[in-house]
Amino acid sequence: MPIGTLQPLSQKKNSLSSIRTKYNELVKECIKFKYLFLFLLPAIVWYVVFYYIPMYGVTIAFKDYSITKGILGSPWVGFEHFERMFDSSDFSRVLRNTLIISALKLTFVYTSGIFLALALNEIFHEKFKKIVQSLTYLPHFLSWVIIGSIMVELLSPSSGLVNQIIKAFGGNPIYFLAEEKWFVPILILSDVWQSCGWGSIIYLAAIAGIDTQLYEAATMDGAGRLQKIVHITLPSIANVIIIMMIFNIGNIMNAGFDQIFNLYNPRVYEVSDILDTYVYRVGLVQMNYSFSTAVGLFKNVIGLILVLLANRLANRFGQTGLW
Repeated sequence: MPIGTLQPLSQKKNSLSSIRTKYNELVKECIKFKYLFLFLLPAIVWYVVFYYIPMYGVTIAFKDYSITKGILGSPWVGFEHFERMFDSSDFSRVLRNTLIISALKLTFVYTSGIFLALALNEIFHEKFKKIVQSLTYLPHFLSWVIIGSIMVELLSPSSGLVNQIIKAFGGNPIYFLAEEKWFVPILILSDVWQSCGWGSIIYLAAIAGIDTQLYEAATMDGAGRLQKIVHITLPSIANVIIIMMIFNIGNIMNAGFDQIFNLYNPRVYEVSDILDTYVYRVGLVQMNYSFSTAVGLFKNVIGLILVLLANRLANRFGQTGLW
């Protein structure tokens, strides 16, 4: 037999042997840490039941779904709903709003956690630091129903504290939640208030792991606080920042349904209506299930593509990505 035909066979045998070895190692690891995997089992079951099994329902995006006929009995229509989606002026509006609001949140809400962590790290009075941390973490545990009610009361044109102050200085009351130019800034500010404290926790943990000798050496060289932050703290937590950035880019098509749903109204639909609220109205209110599923599927596919691109860019520029 020619040598050229023997080499591929030997390569296949080596490949199979390598796969078999890795499989055996995986089985040994699973047996070794069986109790840890047992603790992980409820989470795996939860994801399988509520995330993976329902994915079969995505097929109604390619069907003319009828409740009476069910998923299997509904006729196939191919990409008809996707064509209708791209031809719809409402879809272009909600897509634009989703991208704008998500980009603003990525710029201000995501970075607010980093700035708060850097600021808290510079506080040396432990008691005061704990008080600040508790006050900034607290809003995270409030639902958007509660926060939305607080914002409505604070910004009410008739009895809200903010408008009372404006009127005390001789100004006219402002309808913050009913005017397009004010709604998005209020949206971003309220999200910063709700999220920045909780978002700073992981950065504080990363900062705590930095070698203190680096700061001591910088102090001996005459470096100030700002120089230490720029040249030691930020480079040391760069990998954490990049990983969290990838997670946030993956959610760029989710502009915050709970928040917007509890704050918006028809007067500000032009700037506040996003993909999730649009899917809710079309799918659950108007009961157009196939079309709303097509919109939701489009949103998730774009989110997956953004995660893959962000991870690839992170690896290309020498940072540690998700994989």
